[in-house]
Order: sequence, then structure tokens, then C-alpha cells
Amino acid sequence: MLKRCFILLLLSFIGASAFGQDSLAVKVSDPNYREDQFYVGVTYNLITRVPSNINLKGLSGGVNFGFIRDMPLNKQRNVAIGLGLGLSFDRYGETLFIGESQNEQTLFSSLDETIEYDVNRFSTATVEIPIEFRWRTSTESEYKFWRIYTGARLGYVYWYQSFFSQPNNEVSQTDIPEFQQLQLAATLSVGYSTFNFYANYSVTPFFTNAVIGDTQEEIAFAPLKIGIIFYIL
Repeated sequence: MLKRCFILLLLSFIGASAFGQDSLAVKVSDPNYREDQFYVGVTYNLITRVPSNINLKGLSGGVNFGFIRDMPLNKQRNVAIGLGLGLSFDRYGETLFIGESQNEQTLFSSLDETIEYDVNRFSTATVEIPIEFRWRTSTESEYKFWRIYTGARLGYVYWYQSFFSQPNNEVSQTDIPEFQQLQLAATLSVGYSTFNFYANYSVTPFFTNAVIGDTQEEIAFAPLKIGIIFYIL
């Protein structure tokens, strides 16, 4: 009898301990959780600071993705700094023709309605370093929350191309001295849960010391990218 009571007490103690550990595991907060480590974005690309006779025409868009290390600044872990690395691929369809003279000088001109062509685009591939100040209403167990992330992206355009095509003629430029490969952009992400509005404005112009040949208007080109961005843990 005594032996049975001892066994029952032992089993009860083990069961109570296990239940207590499970309850404790549920209640204890994770002091090391982080949010939004990976991102994927899709944008429609506009161009600001353009000469009066240059317009968007054709496909203008981009995709960007990468990893951001989330570094919380407070105990609630809903205020943080983000630092990361990513890639961006962008295309701009517009009416600026970029060519080259016989003495290897860059030529910039406007494609008006009298010129027939099939394609005229400017494409870039950029390595980016995102830096963000992050505020959100998240917890370690809440996956739907508001977020406001603002910051900057420092980028290096490691490949670019101006491509023009018309019947029996193609012009491709991949060496444009006036193009600025080092870029700086201001960014903003605002949203709830999965879908987030994303804006990226280039502080650094694409071109310096560049003018339209016939009008001598300055060409700067400051892209404005507007779209959506998805964050993944």
C-alpha cells in the first residue's frame, strides 16, 4: 500500500512539473526576437528633374530584394535600426537617346514624334546597402502589425545600359562618363501585415555635366520608385 502511494505521488509530481514547465514556456517572452529580416519589393519607376522635351515611354519598373539585420533599441523590441545588403534591377523607358560621337563624346538628344523606333530604354543593376529606422506595433507572437520604416539606401550601379533599337539600327551604350554609379536614395515603407507601400527617391542624380545637344537643357534624372514591399522573418 505504501509503495503504491509513493508511486502515485511520484507520478503526480512529474505530471505537475511537466505542466508547470509548459505553462512557463508559453508565458515567457522571447527576449531575442527580431522582425522583417528579408524583403522583396516591386516598383513602378518615374523620373523627375528631366528636360521639358523628355518623357517616359514604354516599360518602367523594377524589383529589389535583400537581407536586413534587425537591431532592436528598446525592451519591447518594436523600435529598431536595420542594416542590410540587397540588389535592385531597374528599367526606365523614356525618350532620351544616348549615343556617341566619332571622337567618343557622349551625345544626348530627344526622340520626338518624327523619329520611328522600337525600343529606347535605360537599365541598371545595383548593389544596395539599406539603412532604416524602424517603428512597429509588433510582439514576438503578433504577426499582423503596423510598421513605419524610413531611411536611406546607398547603392553602387555595377552594370548599366542605354539601348536604342529601330529597323536596321541598334545603339547600345555601357560606358557613359556622365553617369553617376554611386547613388544615394531616401526610402519610406508604411503598411500593415503583408502589404506595405514603398517609396524610393534618388537624392543623387543619374547624370552630371550632361545636356541635350540642341537645346542645351541640363539632364539630371532623379528616379522616383513607387510600389509595394514584402517583409519576411
